[in-house]
Amino acid sequence: MLGRAPTALVLCGGGARGAYQVGVLQGIAEICSHDFNFEIITGVSAGGINAASMAGHRGNLAEASNNLAAAWQRLSINQVFSTRFGKLSWSVLRWLWMVATGRCSVHARGLLDTRPLGRFLTRALNFEGVSHNLAQGRLRALALSTTCYRTGHTVTFVQGQPKILAWKRARRRAELGPIGVAHVMASAALPLLFPAIRVGAGFYGDGSIRQTSPLAPAIHLGARRILAISVRYPTTAKPAAEPALQHPPPAQVLGMMMHSMFLDALENDAERLQRINRTLSALPAHVQTPDRLQRMQLLVLRPSRDLGGLAKGMERHLPRTLRLITRGLGSTRSPSDFLSYLMFEPTYLQRLIDLGKADALRQRERIRRFLQGRVSDTGTARFRRPDFKLPHTGPLQADEKTT
Repeated sequence: MLGRAPTALVLCGGGARGAYQVGVLQGIAEICSHDFNFEIITGVSAGGINAASMAGHRGNLAEASNNLAAAWQRLSINQVFSTRFGKLSWSVLRWLWMVATGRCSVHARGLLDTRPLGRFLTRALNFEGVSHNLAQGRLRALALSTTCYRTGHTVTFVQGQPKILAWKRARRRAELGPIGVAHVMASAALPLLFPAIRVGAGFYGDGSIRQTSPLAPAIHLGARRILAISVRYPTTAKPAAEPALQHPPPAQVLGMMMHSMFLDALENDAERLQRINRTLSALPAHVQTPDRLQRMQLLVLRPSRDLGGLAKGMERHLPRTLRLITRGLGSTRSPSDFLSYLMFEPTYLQRLIDLGKADALRQRERIRRFLQGRVSDTGTARFRRPDFKLPHTGPLQADEKTT
């Protein structure tokens, strides 16, 4: 397995939107040959949960993705954080008291209690399977990105083959060693909402906070072909006209902040990789590439529908206390982007899984060509832009790039 350049799977964050990645993986499993597998799997936040599940399953890609889908289908919001009225109310009141008095309580470790998620992941994830797949040569490495609150650096925890080396760059580094529930919880610990997680001698939070290069871990681990699954729907360049000028409610601002943290980094990194593609392609054949840069194949898959829009009208499924909080933030007067990140409810999650699978199957030939290495070697990107007249029925968006 280490004798050839492997294929990497990169899974970004997105809270409840991570269910969309599960459907895409199920579709990819139907497209690929029975023995295909991703040798490098990296993830962050909800994508880190999906990455750990896929890397730890001992079966083939279809079995692993079906197992992951079953876990998401069992999930509900009270298995992510405590939804008891008294628990949520007391947490909110304690934070308000700290703001009003200027006194920080040592017990204020997050607005939400995520111990239910820790118990759910303990049952759902198989970390012995990660070691087994590494020993069998089916897996080269699993990498989960987090944010170290002490240094502010992005720390990527890597469990991999013996030949895997750590790396260190500006504001980001890798640490080698066994991965467990604490690493997964840390990668998905939304700042302020979820408590920081202790790993070793430090406290860590969601890896999306400061991660500027989500594709970098896969490249450091030796990938030459990367398939990345985004949960961002490509929007029009010209926004729709608002009926009247009004100040955006807090829920809309929070939704934009979530987009910035979870979605923008992958898009920016893909564009940066494309520029490197073009630069390398412009060099004469006899010129040695600088800084050991090499040609890379990248396929970014995106949803054909706005995942925030799919959450519209589903606020009623939230627990009463959380529903009151989100309404107080103006969720009823803004797009459903903020809610979509917290909507860990079966109806919404199943919609995302179904959409992801349908999107992947609609791109059957494109995905098959990419995974077989039959993509353009011109160093240019071919973008398939969405049909904005029919934004809810267009094909899954994909970028094919060769570097």
